[in-house]
Amino acid sequence: MINMLGIIMAGGQGSRLRPITDARPKPMVEVLGRPVIDFVKDSMIQGGVDSLIVTTGYRGEMLAAHVEQWNTESTTGRINQEHTPMGTAGSVRLLMDEITDTVIIGSGDSVASFDVAALLRAHKESGAKATMALWEVEDPSPFGIVGLSTSTDGVVDGELREGFIRKFKEKPTPEEAFSNVINAGLYILEPEVMALVPEGEKYDFSKNLFPRLLEMGWPMYAKAINGVWFDVGSPNELIRAQHVLIEQRNSLPFPMPDGSVDGTGSFVSNTAHLGSKVELHKSIVASDCSVGSESSLHETVLMQGASVGLNVSLSGCILSPGAIVEDNISASNLVLGDDECLKSDDNRIL
Repeated sequence: MINMLGIIMAGGQGSRLRPITDARPKPMVEVLGRPVIDFVKDSMIQGGVDSLIVTTGYRGEMLAAHVEQWNTESTTGRINQEHTPMGTAGSVRLLMDEITDTVIIGSGDSVASFDVAALLRAHKESGAKATMALWEVEDPSPFGIVGLSTSTDGVVDGELREGFIRKFKEKPTPEEAFSNVINAGLYILEPEVMALVPEGEKYDFSKNLFPRLLEMGWPMYAKAINGVWFDVGSPNELIRAQHVLIEQRNSLPFPMPDGSVDGTGSFVSNTAHLGSKVELHKSIVASDCSVGSESSLHETVLMQGASVGLNVSLSGCILSPGAIVEDNISASNLVLGDDECLKSDDNRIL
């Protein structure tokens, strides 16, 4: 059997997610009870990847222990620890000796429903040296947009959702936006593309390598994905990602953890304990959590083993694993770190 290599970039710290990421790298933050990195890993395996390497930086030891569990009869997984930040392309360049054929490269800190097999077919049929997954957004201004054409030398058509890449623009103003499809962070590359990355230099795919390919006239292709895409880089995005996964659970290729979804769009794990008269609205109560009687949770996420006392009201909050909120507390838009305890004399309380 021919081995297909997948490389997952997982060196990010996730500074905007602190204090959740004080104890773990961003790719190990949980979404519906699963580390974020597992979403791209599953997409790669479903697309035919059987050899996985994860490039790590911050708290790489935690990722090493997790990736070790990916090893099965049909799949191998290991990490490559980066000691100096090398940029996205630079970190993958360290694995040049392993890249002998077409390679799948993905970001380990986004939740997305990538159809890797469809992207691979598009890559091969187009004859491209590089193919990029895209995601359509309403407002492209915070992102890097991609302009597509039906040919390698054609004009940009902002309506296209698949085609040859002709143009990039980082964080465009409304007047500058020639499309509303963005780089979704999954690439299919030929080895000669990775050989262009300077050895030992900090180098990025989107800032450096892809613009260089355009300048050289090498064919680059792109195809928009369906389903979902989230960069879970902020607490609000982390909460929103879980809502959407619950809402679309019957149409997405992701497993749901054991538990139940109620009429408000809340998920409660089978191993969680709820007291009497608990009100939930679009909230997540993960495994081994407890919520005391007469408490209410509104758009709040309780990660594994978190605990909420009696008569507590939380809105827009995230409780990291083992975090505790004591009795008779009301709070909104708070993020508690691992094992942190919110007491009644805390000045963050409403």
